[in-house]
Amino acid sequence: MWCSRVALRQLQRATAKTVCKAPAEGLVHREMSNLSRVYVTRQIPPDGLRILRESGQVEFDLWDSDDVPVPRKELLQKVKGVDALLCVLTEKIDAELLDAAGPNLKVLSTMSVGFDHLTLDQLKKRGVRVGYTPDVLTDAVAELTVALLLATSRRLIEATHEAKTGGWGTWRTLWLCGHELAGSTVGILGLGRIGVAIAERLAPFKVEKFLYSDVAPRPDLAAGIAAEHVSFDELARRSDFLLVCCALTPETQMICNKELFSKMKSTSIFINTSRGGVVNQDHLYEALSTHQIAGAGLDVTVPEPLPTDHPLFTLKNCVILPHIASASYTTRNAMSSLAANNLLLGLRGEPMIKELKL
Repeated sequence: MWCSRVALRQLQRATAKTVCKAPAEGLVHREMSNLSRVYVTRQIPPDGLRILRESGQVEFDLWDSDDVPVPRKELLQKVKGVDALLCVLTEKIDAELLDAAGPNLKVLSTMSVGFDHLTLDQLKKRGVRVGYTPDVLTDAVAELTVALLLATSRRLIEATHEAKTGGWGTWRTLWLCGHELAGSTVGILGLGRIGVAIAERLAPFKVEKFLYSDVAPRPDLAAGIAAEHVSFDELARRSDFLLVCCALTPETQMICNKELFSKMKSTSIFINTSRGGVVNQDHLYEALSTHQIAGAGLDVTVPEPLPTDHPLFTLKNCVILPHIASASYTTRNAMSSLAANNLLLGLRGEPMIKELKL
């Protein structure tokens, strides 16, 4: 299994072999028209920008902000005539945008592992190659998932609030009691590299059993964590901690709904670090507010950002983070490097390091 550091080293080796070096002095002054035009939709981490800048292969323009996404109107203007586009998950790449870009667009590189923001059938129809950034974020997402699980199950946010606001009084026998991992059953919905990495981190907490549910058994991945393949219903019934790690597809859209929550234990903790669209948030609110389940931790929501007046924010047993699972300096730089290299390789007509097969 790749971890993010191993993946980063492999990426660096691949980069050394595949990325164009800075142009020789005699070529520096070649006509700019010989360079491929690229638009970058966000101020991505510096390693990726450096790779583009030093490649001698492209000229690029970018939306120079990390705080605010490029306005749609401006994006539609900026993509006109570009040969390649490097985007992040806040940009909807659909028929409208592809029409605005025109026939020169041959490569799309997204700095994300998810691709639900891409209209894949339209990209395929136009012959646009797509690069993405899986694997390098495995460690960061796994670490954050464990942190979110512990914060939710041991009620750390509630406890911090009580300490700050004067609720910390005399010691009490049941005050702020939570649920521990030792002896528990952990269920994983969608077993991939991230699910395995999470299980590897949870095993030292003396978890008794790992279960998983997927479209089909995955014995090669499951063997390393001694996980048992079960049905979706059995996963709901048996799990003390249910972790959602699946991709967002038409089949998984709102798959976590009242039917699932009604089958879970009243002591169960629900964690989602995949995509917000896999959860029906109205049904989750009902399950949490009626204590049908014990708690939930979410790093992803619909929409993002979640409005501050959303009912889920009123619940003490719901911990919500602002989509930060991959937010480590190492991982975000590795993602930007991979996105940049995918783009350059695609423009040269060579195999990308990580290409989404359409």
